[in-house]
Amino acid sequence: MSAPAPTLLATFVRLKLSLLRNGLRQSSGRRAVFVTAIVLTGLFAALQFLGLWALRGEEHAAALTVPLAALTALGWAFVPLFFPGGDETLDASKLVMLPLRTTPLVVALLAASLVGIGPAFTLVLFLGSVVATAHGAAAWAVGLPASVMALLLCLALARAVATANVRLLTSRKGKEMALLSGVIIAVGMQLVNLGMSKVNAVGGLARLEPAADVLRWVPPGSALDAVRAAGEGAYGQAAAELALTAAVLAAVLWWWQRGLTKVMTSGDASTLPAASPAGKGGSRAGATGGLPGWLPPGRPGAVVFRSLRYIGRDPKTRMAWTSALLVGLVVPAVNAAQGNASVYWSFFAATMLGMQTYNQFGQDGSAFWMVLQTIASPRDAYLELRSRTVALAVIAVPYVTLVALVSAAIAGDWRALPTVWGLCLALVGALFATGALASTHYPYSVPQEGAFKNVAPGQGGIAWMSLFLGALVSAALCAPVVGLAVWLHSLGSAAALWALVPVGAAYGLSVTWAGLRVAAPRTAARLPEILAAVNKG
Repeated sequence: MSAPAPTLLATFVRLKLSLLRNGLRQSSGRRAVFVTAIVLTGLFAALQFLGLWALRGEEHAAALTVPLAALTALGWAFVPLFFPGGDETLDASKLVMLPLRTTPLVVALLAASLVGIGPAFTLVLFLGSVVATAHGAAAWAVGLPASVMALLLCLALARAVATANVRLLTSRKGKEMALLSGVIIAVGMQLVNLGMSKVNAVGGLARLEPAADVLRWVPPGSALDAVRAAGEGAYGQAAAELALTAAVLAAVLWWWQRGLTKVMTSGDASTLPAASPAGKGGSRAGATGGLPGWLPPGRPGAVVFRSLRYIGRDPKTRMAWTSALLVGLVVPAVNAAQGNASVYWSFFAATMLGMQTYNQFGQDGSAFWMVLQTIASPRDAYLELRSRTVALAVIAVPYVTLVALVSAAIAGDWRALPTVWGLCLALVGALFATGALASTHYPYSVPQEGAFKNVAPGQGGIAWMSLFLGALVSAALCAPVVGLAVWLHSLGSAAALWALVPVGAAYGLSVTWAGLRVAAPRTAARLPEILAAVNKG
């Protein structure tokens, strides 16, 4: 008698396990990372569970567990968009050629989603929330189905969002989004840290009650709040919240099924005509206008345009600039919100932006040989460096000015604005000067593969030396402007301090010019060495 054929659900669960097992067989490094992830996640989950258990008996425990469930669901919905390579089964387009109906496929994929570190951690988090808020037999009876429903909703939401954006996950833009994930997560952690500091400062968990009052009717928060409601004898509210969670889960599953149907029956846009003749003609017509029409002719305009295009289109360059812009503005704002408001946090933004001039040739990679062919003299090298610096200054100078103004407005310290503004302009100029020299003497390659690999193997020391020495020298170059600021402050005249703004701008421009003049002949003499350094990645 032959063995019964395996069900689709069992097949997909085994497929998920096989993907995990085969991935670990590829290298010992992957196995080490996986084991480390299990250990660290297990420890963190245990700490979270114990922390929630410690809240048992706290009057406002549900004010924490309900927003926590909503935040967890939000993470499940959007994190896969930034880490599409974390689960290969998220790509539903790989199943297009299989004769599968979408209803059993949804069930099988949802079951396969339960396999992994993330679902286990989420389940522990929800069980800890139940322990924190459950009081009485009714609450415990509601707790287990509520936790399971909340977990299934998170997983279904992640799958539905990923299916709706499956073309994005497998495209170049999807890979570029992964480069920005670290920035977005860092900013999000800053906001969470700010919220927790506010909660710990005044009122404790009671400060979360207004948010919990809203989120307890937003699944999966409603499922976990049903545990509290059942424990307090509000059985009608508990039933309504569980029913709401079940209805939303059914709606998400229906949306997911619709998305699977669309993915498995529609053509890939990459196989369709890219554009109509009219659209192509319009594109060609618009190519002669726009930014190139405003730039000077010859090398200066071409280099400025190329540098700005790198910032807008090259994934690694765009990640670096986006990180600098976001972090440079978020750090002063977060410190101000925590009661540490100061206009002098603007120096952080100036440093982040100025350091984008370091390793200017690394972003070119192997294409630097084309730049090399156009440099025949120190004059050519000077024009190349100057044009690259102008492209960066177009963004850096207005941004630093904006951060100084915003920081002064938040701190309410307008008297310090001219000092900080002038010193920031001088600091940016000094960083531009040292950046040109660092790009010439300490170039390194920026690999294109890997979202978080920004330095080629063996060149990490060069990168750190470049940044460290450049920051020290730049700070020393600003000493004359700092001395002038101290002297003007000793006069006690607020009007006199405004002289620091034009002085700082003029000094920064002069230092930049001097740095470019010094770096130009050295760049022209070291072109082969620069090409070899940036071509290693």
